[in-house]
Amino acid sequence: MSLPKAPKGTIAIEEAVLDPAGLSWITASAPLFNPGHRQTPPDLPSGSPPGSPTRHSHLTSLLQDIHTTRILQMDTHGVEYMLLSLTSPGPQGEANPTKAATIARKANDWLAEQVKLNPARFGGLASVSMHNSVDASAEATRAVRELGFFGLIINDYQDSSPGAPNADKEGKIYYDGEGFHEFWRTVEELDVPVYLHPRYPSEQDLEPGTKWGDRKQILGAAVQFHLDLSTHVYALCSSGVFDLYPRVKVVIGHLGEGIPFNLWRADHWYNKPVKKATRPSKEDYTYYFTHNISITTSGNFNEPGLKFCIDQIGVERCLFSIDYPYDTIAEAQYWWHGVDLPADQKEMVARGNAIRLFKLPLDP
Repeated sequence: MSLPKAPKGTIAIEEAVLDPAGLSWITASAPLFNPGHRQTPPDLPSGSPPGSPTRHSHLTSLLQDIHTTRILQMDTHGVEYMLLSLTSPGPQGEANPTKAATIARKANDWLAEQVKLNPARFGGLASVSMHNSVDASAEATRAVRELGFFGLIINDYQDSSPGAPNADKEGKIYYDGEGFHEFWRTVEELDVPVYLHPRYPSEQDLEPGTKWGDRKQILGAAVQFHLDLSTHVYALCSSGVFDLYPRVKVVIGHLGEGIPFNLWRADHWYNKPVKKATRPSKEDYTYYFTHNISITTSGNFNEPGLKFCIDQIGVERCLFSIDYPYDTIAEAQYWWHGVDLPADQKEMVARGNAIRLFKLPLDP
């Protein structure tokens, strides 16, 4: 028997989950999110690996819950539909290519089964290992064409090893180089968006004497997330990838990781003759933010900021999102109900743009 549809409400598209296998790898970032909580709680499932994350504000249990507390909160506060994705860092936190591919595949299989239990309320964004274009393209194709995912989720750069293919001297892999043209071509052919999401730094970047290791107070969502991911987004925009594959669609959260507020200055210098003559891309940053990139309100419930973004890149490129369970459904919905926008714009941001961009099976 199919479950009933919810009344029309908001559609939230950056909403995290954790598959049972993920308990082993999320341990590394759990203490960063809530320092001081390292002991294994007594009520984790039997067989949980040593050092599994604690219930730091019961976050792990909320990540693993889909069909009870989450759906109850959605019903209570008027969230019609969620696109679910594996919480950060996912495969991007695994330096071994084989293990990273396994993390992605297992998580995608699990999430596809969860979505099937209530497709009227949930869809999925697929994880991919980004060690190389071949593996990333293969899993993206499988997830979209066989499992029915509506897009991909990538958590900033891929951990790797110094000297590995596509990796820089620090062992990080970014996706603006020629080695990932095949991946972006596949994304364009699949015609699904890629959600670029932040992540905590790699282990070597947390050692004493490093930029983040000496400044752990600014790790995470408040500061480090948007600084790291915005650099990656600027690199993609300026690389020429969107010129080669103009139908690629990228989504970034948290009101665009601060980039819309810097677009004028970024373009002002990027368009100077000395830069324009040598830059890899044909167009400036605003062009790609009005042709290839969309942003969401996830975890950035700022009405003046949203209105500024609408003015800068257009209402059709701004989408509602929550960032659950890192932020609460209640807080996001309370804020959204009070946002003062024209009715047509509010409908577009709340649900219309998501339905169009992700081709969701929902009534317009």
